[in-house]
Amino acid sequence: MADTAIVVGGGIGGLASAVALAEAGWRTTVLERARELGEVGAGVALTPNAVAALGGLGLDGDAVAALGPRTWATGTWDWHGRPILRLPDDPGLRATTALRGVHRARLHGALLDRAGALGVEVVTDARVTTVTQGDPGGERAVVRHAGRAGTEQARQADLVVGADGVRSAVRAALYDGRGPVYSGYSSWRAVVPGLSVGPGLLQYWGPHAEFGTMPVSDGATYWYGYVRLPEGTRFDDEHSAAAERFAGWADEVRRVIDATPPAAVIRHDVLHLPGGLPRYARGRVVMVGDAAHATLPTMGQGAATALEDGVCVGRIVAAGVASGRPLGEALAAYDATRRPRCRALARASVSSGRFGSHLGPRWQGLRNALLRRVPAAAVTRGARAVMGWTPPALP
Repeated sequence: MADTAIVVGGGIGGLASAVALAEAGWRTTVLERARELGEVGAGVALTPNAVAALGGLGLDGDAVAALGPRTWATGTWDWHGRPILRLPDDPGLRATTALRGVHRARLHGALLDRAGALGVEVVTDARVTTVTQGDPGGERAVVRHAGRAGTEQARQADLVVGADGVRSAVRAALYDGRGPVYSGYSSWRAVVPGLSVGPGLLQYWGPHAEFGTMPVSDGATYWYGYVRLPEGTRFDDEHSAAAERFAGWADEVRRVIDATPPAAVIRHDVLHLPGGLPRYARGRVVMVGDAAHATLPTMGQGAATALEDGVCVGRIVAAGVASGRPLGEALAAYDATRRPRCRALARASVSSGRFGSHLGPRWQGLRNALLRRVPAAAVTRGARAVMGWTPPALP
């Protein structure tokens, strides 16, 4: 009989894990708290490591190309629109900083279709209440969940994947006191149909803020505005609040916000998990994505690392067990592979924020002058260290 897995969370990391498990021959069920699966109306930059992870999940080049246009990082400008670090149009550098500009809903839909084709069961309206971790060499894990009607159900599995995001119920059940904290920053986001602002990812840095734009389809642009705000701030009109916050910025920034339908603007407080979890596996439970290592968004690696985690759940854990490796050893190997990389990226995200969008007004000029001296080769080396990841080989 096939090994069984329960994936808690039907977002990008959860579906990636479910796909990888099903590819390894595991009978897989996804439990999603929401009544309907879906992603909010925002964009994501798929870096080369994210594209490599999608390939490891069975999405070929044509499938990835259908997600969104090919683009690249063009550099960073100050809030007045003057270049700080302009990346030259060099073939080597362009390959290193290549991106796919993708609407999150399109990426989510592609993963959901792939999961369905592999026979993954998806159960919505399933709020996890308790998790019993089980023992890799003994009793199975148990997940209890309830719907809005209040009826509770218990499911046993050989493996549970905690993929339920930054406010993870699985993490809360198994890692006492390891909850997210507010970063001090909040982020506006929107996708604007019929707006084109250039072929590349544009980023602007100002005092305690960052603004970015990126194409996500022909004639549609994604933008974000990342700003320091007190936790829990509420605005009656998010569009007007964003326009006011960036009123003194470059003309292009103001043009993008002005062209945005007010109903398209969303905002969320940015939470993170400082240091991440001490272990990514406990009993028969393995943690992925923001549930394991929610980081600041300043490196743009949230979706990419969730996809990487999903591939590794399949290739290191599921395929490892299928090849005869004990589950406990396979889970330890996953932890040893993923935790050092994700912790390094989390530290880099903090450093990037301190030097970039978190920097106050006093140091803007000095920071900008220093960055204008950075050679493109240094950018290439740094990008390759982050984005040069490829999926592990199958056992």
